[in-house]
Amino acid sequence: MHRPAEPAQRLNASFTQANALPGELALVSQSGALLTALLDWANAERIGFSHLVSLGEHVDVDFGDLLDHLATDRHTRAILLYIESITAPRKFMSAARAAARAKPVIVVKAGRVPAGMRAAASHTGALAGEDIVFDAAIRRAGMLRVDTLNELFIAAQTLARFRDNPSRDLMVMTNGGGAGVMVADAAAPLGVTLARPGAALMRRLNAVLPAQWSHGNPVDIIGDAPAQRYVDTLKALFDAPEAGAVLFVHAPTAIVPSEDIAQACAPLIAAHPGRVLSCWLGGDTVAPARRLFEQAGIAGYETPEEAVRAFSLMQTYRRNQAVLRETPTATANAEPDRARARRIVETALEAGSEWLDEIDAKDLLAAYGIPVVATLRVPASPAAAAEAAGRIDGPVVLKVVSPDILHKSDAGGVRLDLRGAEAVRAAAEDMLAHLRATRPEAVIQGFSVQAMAQRPHAKELIAGAHVDPIFGPVLLFGQGGTAVEVLGDRAIALPPLNRTLARELIGRTRVARLLAGYRDHPPVRIDALCDALIALAQLLADQPEVAELDINPLWADEHGVLALDARVRLSSLAPSGMKRFAVRPYPAELLRRLHWQGRMLLMRPIRPEDEAQHREFLEAADPEDLGMRFFQAMHPLSHDDLARMTQIDYEREMAFIVVDEHAQDGPCTLGVARLVRDPDNVDAEFAVMVRSDLKRRGLGRLLMQALLDHALANGTQRLVGHVLRENRAMLGLLKTLGFASEPDADEPGAMVVASRAVRPPAGSA
Repeated sequence: MHRPAEPAQRLNASFTQANALPGELALVSQSGALLTALLDWANAERIGFSHLVSLGEHVDVDFGDLLDHLATDRHTRAILLYIESITAPRKFMSAARAAARAKPVIVVKAGRVPAGMRAAASHTGALAGEDIVFDAAIRRAGMLRVDTLNELFIAAQTLARFRDNPSRDLMVMTNGGGAGVMVADAAAPLGVTLARPGAALMRRLNAVLPAQWSHGNPVDIIGDAPAQRYVDTLKALFDAPEAGAVLFVHAPTAIVPSEDIAQACAPLIAAHPGRVLSCWLGGDTVAPARRLFEQAGIAGYETPEEAVRAFSLMQTYRRNQAVLRETPTATANAEPDRARARRIVETALEAGSEWLDEIDAKDLLAAYGIPVVATLRVPASPAAAAEAAGRIDGPVVLKVVSPDILHKSDAGGVRLDLRGAEAVRAAAEDMLAHLRATRPEAVIQGFSVQAMAQRPHAKELIAGAHVDPIFGPVLLFGQGGTAVEVLGDRAIALPPLNRTLARELIGRTRVARLLAGYRDHPPVRIDALCDALIALAQLLADQPEVAELDINPLWADEHGVLALDARVRLSSLAPSGMKRFAVRPYPAELLRRLHWQGRMLLMRPIRPEDEAQHREFLEAADPEDLGMRFFQAMHPLSHDDLARMTQIDYEREMAFIVVDEHAQDGPCTLGVARLVRDPDNVDAEFAVMVRSDLKRRGLGRLLMQALLDHALANGTQRLVGHVLRENRAMLGLLKTLGFASEPDADEPGAMVVASRAVRPPAGSA
């Protein structure tokens, strides 16, 4: 790591002669030259920092290390990153997700448009580019990506001063009609909605504004407005629920000095923090007014367009945070037939085949519960194709089977809606003649014959998978069909997925609006579509040899989904698999059954879908037990509280729960044990809690042993915990497990307990 600067410590170890102003922003840059330029600019704008760090070649310390440090730094309110490349994607994603839960993390990524892309054989490979994958990673971590360095500081200011405003719509207050039009023009393409004034607000505004005011949003209070008119208008807006976010735009006039208006309005706005964005149009004339607003902590912008962009960035940030914290519903997917899938993959690899043929590709999808069209494989004989068609009721589809023809429609290797054996025979003869003339090098292995699906309301979609060189396996979804590259309607997500993440992936495409239904087209069964995407993510985790996958078209309608065609490319180098996932998937391999007190229980890692069940577990506990666990009286549990407990990062945390699946009122949690490893995986802090009516019956020991086993398997050196002195049962249990204890210097009345090293420290004999 190179060139750190810590303003709070008055330390400057950089190449720049300028010192940073103290502040609450931490800036980490991969470019030293850019850092010095940004520092010079920030000083001119009076922007302060808690830390300034240039990583350079980051031989040892990288973005993940610094995110871990800054996430817990009390001097840092927001983290700004300038990134050129990521070298440890899982470490980066783990640190980024943890940091983004604690404070805003804003990213500028250089290299948005690579000089060249490798030619890809599948639609998915062609559509999945490096930058869109990075964008998906930022979104998955709950961070905010901006396009320019200017936007980096705009976003930082907005999040610092406007972060807690939940408004989705914007109310505009201005003294000039032209400025209001500029705001409206800037809002539309960014998807920012201008709020509609309600009847009560209209009455208030009519009472304080001249008759010729705009009578709508933007609220034009007329250019001759005295300071009191600004104050009266702001009071009316602050009392109106539909005006949760107000953009204050002022153009200087000769009638009332801008500074007078600022002096009148700043105290009122400061009394309603996080409600107002401001834009003082002009230069020297409005500089004193702009300075007064800045001193009052009011977010300010140079132009209306900049202010609207800032509000739009806030909306994006809130969406990313909502996805990070939202509790998913459980998938309806059954356990996949992994043995069947392995046979398909291994048979193809043993035969030296890089691409599965269509029938094997569909069989692979079917093993993971994705509905497919039943398909028959026949030799490259028109007579055999006709005979197969006779075994299928209704019209059929005839397709060529060739490892050399991947896009069959483009090559003339597909015939639709064939009725009767003779029509199939003629189509097969014509197809063979055409392909021998246009693709003489192609090896024709046979035909596939399948029923012609009849689903009039189905939408043609594409779902696929690709391996990114940095972030590993990624999923693609969008509008399908033969013109998929031309349409370019696609979104990318990092696996693993749940229904919340799958819905968010679908919602980022234009075709999502059609899936909601229109005219006589009923809505698509979105849960079925989500479950198909979840199944694809599971396939990537289980089958590391899958290098590229296309389902195109994937039909979706009110009945569910149906895969009509599929392509799968394999690689013996195993580029996929859960070890390559940038986000560690749910560790289902840690699930185990327990015989306890004559009952069969399940011990497994906690998952996001457990939120409601975990709430019941905690709310049913005795207050004394909760005090023992949390060292204080528990406040009512919020969604964010429970999200932190159930939506854990398995790369650095673990929480085992013991579940009685056969309880009278449905599955219930009997106990939980969790640990959080430090970034260097030396110590892990642990905690255990058992249902109040089941204490001293052995569950605590089982849970503690599970934590010790997990720490050993993951190379953690020591478990450390904090236990109240009066919790003698837990102290006794830990003593029998070999833990040592001593008084807690930071928590009177508590003991620090630590295990023996669960593995020898690095470098020991």
